[in-house]
Amino acid sequence: MEEATKTTEKNKKTSVPKKKGKLGKSGIFMFSFGTISILGGAGLGAAAFLLPGETLSALEFPVLPSKDASAPVLSDLTGLPLNSAEEKTAPAYCIQTPNGTDGARPQAGLNQAGVVFEAIAEAGITRFAAIYQNPTSAVIGPIRSLRLYYLQWDTPFDCAIMHAGGADDAIEAVRGGDYKDLTENYYYMYRGSYGGRRWNNLFTSAANLAMINNEWGLGGSNINGFTRMVPSEVGKDRVVKNGFSFSATEPASGDTSAVPASATNIAINFGGWATFNVRYAYDSSANNYLRSYETGDPHEVYVCPEENLGDVNPEDHCHLEQLAPSVVAAMFVDERRAEDNYHEDITAVGSGEAYVFQNGYAAHGTWRKDSVSSQIRFYDESGAEIALVPGQTFVEAVPTYGNIDF
Repeated sequence: MEEATKTTEKNKKTSVPKKKGKLGKSGIFMFSFGTISILGGAGLGAAAFLLPGETLSALEFPVLPSKDASAPVLSDLTGLPLNSAEEKTAPAYCIQTPNGTDGARPQAGLNQAGVVFEAIAEAGITRFAAIYQNPTSAVIGPIRSLRLYYLQWDTPFDCAIMHAGGADDAIEAVRGGDYKDLTENYYYMYRGSYGGRRWNNLFTSAANLAMINNEWGLGGSNINGFTRMVPSEVGKDRVVKNGFSFSATEPASGDTSAVPASATNIAINFGGWATFNVRYAYDSSANNYLRSYETGDPHEVYVCPEENLGDVNPEDHCHLEQLAPSVVAAMFVDERRAEDNYHEDITAVGSGEAYVFQNGYAAHGTWRKDSVSSQIRFYDESGAEIALVPGQTFVEAVPTYGNIDF
């Protein structure tokens, strides 16, 4: 494909004979020779050559490029503009969130997670590893147990791992590694009987997360995020190729085979359970994907105000909103039953087949994660990396016995 070219204007340099000088009290370096006087220094930022009969007002000074102070600070988690540079390195939290039909739904605050990994946790039931930075939700959760593959996906985000127990190998890894381990603790978590829940009722809040960070000194996060397009490259009439955007109707290379296929309805099938298989419908007006289940039920979550609600029913203070990520990345993973014959064992480090859905199109290729600390990268069929649209991203880890259709 044809890449946009950049033109760089070279600054013109004037050769000046060398001569000794002295530094004045103002910090300006001054010397003279012949009939030419030169003034230079950080305070002037230019050189003036005065010939006989000329004045300063008759000279043209070079215009130096100014730094664009209005350039937005972009999030390493979502690629979206932030309010300040401080938000870019604010602590990130990776919260293990259940998705069962035994009281886990509707989740609260999941709409504010920048990246959400979805995979089977046990018995065909999916679970989320949701990564937050700068959340404002008054209710976030529920919080459930950790799996090793969720931890390995979480690692590049440099986040505090929030969970309630976990599989033996996951607990051994999080306690023995260089992690900020925030396991079940009622100082920053609490039990909420939202909707009469008897389990799946462990929650936290943005206020609690801020408190634990301030009092326990978690420190900021150096997020190694996905490769993203910049906001100016994004639009519903654009498609992604090799990290760039080009018109869907006029491919820059003229090669129509390079244009990803249209994909407005996506089916993610983890297995035989309709209540956990996922459907996404592309909303062209918002350029995002409305998330539902195979049953036809929309995946709605509680959207709560910023004040700390405490143990009250979100239905009285919050409203339900359907999840609608900007990007859906679906990757096939090797999955098998763990040695305990109950939990799942998923290969998180390695590579495999993948699809990236964004802007209403599908790009087929591969995913690759080289180590636990490295981030997942997505590549098209030519081997070039795919840049993701800024916004919330759902990463679907589909077992090889499942399927992806659109």
